[in-house]
Amino acid sequence: MKAMIFAAGLGTRLKPLTDHMPKALVPVNGRPMLEHVILKLKQSGFNELVINIHHFGEQIIDFLEANQNFGLTIHISDEREQLLDTGGGIKKAAPFFQGNEPFLIHNVDILSDTDLKALYESHLHSGNDATLLASKRTTARYLLFDKQAYLRGWVNKDTGQTKPEGFEYDATKYQEYAFSGIHVISPSLFRYMDERWKGKFPIMDFYLQTCGEARIGGCLTKELHLIDIGKPETLEKAASFLAELNHE
Repeated sequence: MKAMIFAAGLGTRLKPLTDHMPKALVPVNGRPMLEHVILKLKQSGFNELVINIHHFGEQIIDFLEANQNFGLTIHISDEREQLLDTGGGIKKAAPFFQGNEPFLIHNVDILSDTDLKALYESHLHSGNDATLLASKRTTARYLLFDKQAYLRGWVNKDTGQTKPEGFEYDATKYQEYAFSGIHVISPSLFRYMDERWKGKFPIMDFYLQTCGEARIGGCLTKELHLIDIGKPETLEKAASFLAELNHE
């Protein structure tokens, strides 16, 4: 099974820690956040990974070499010349995902109790081009799914802004869920990444612009324990969160 880890981010929210190291190597409970995600993927049965790099990318390469790639096949998608954001990063990595086999995408700064193998298998049986893990976590910005769990739009509850352009929010028609930073993509999705989508772009903008044509589904759950460790206040809570996950 294949997966991609987004590890190219600048980590500006974690300054000054990221003044001299990539966000992916910031330690959490004594181990870099990248290691936590790699080991979770490995335990879930993923054996071939793509990791994108940009900020202090050579440190990530050295870290992987020092750990013999954790016994996995690991490819580097090198964005050191230009940071491509999440959508551009996936498109650049497309050559690693030829064929029909889906691949899981995981943000490096997310820790959760998600069963990644179950998520992957639910995507396999869904017929979706992409399946987004989303939960009832409280946020200002929600993905909106219809009753069949297909993505239809997005709303910022604080500002009233909606996407895609022209989308009309109706609380009786849509279910509000928060995106987890974990999703599964089938290579069939790449056919929608035409000339409109080049260079740097966020994957969520792409999903919202193409959800009328592509099958963008949700794996919607109320029970998801998740923490975004990409900011100082949650990084401090990560050790106790990990202890909870490991029942320590």
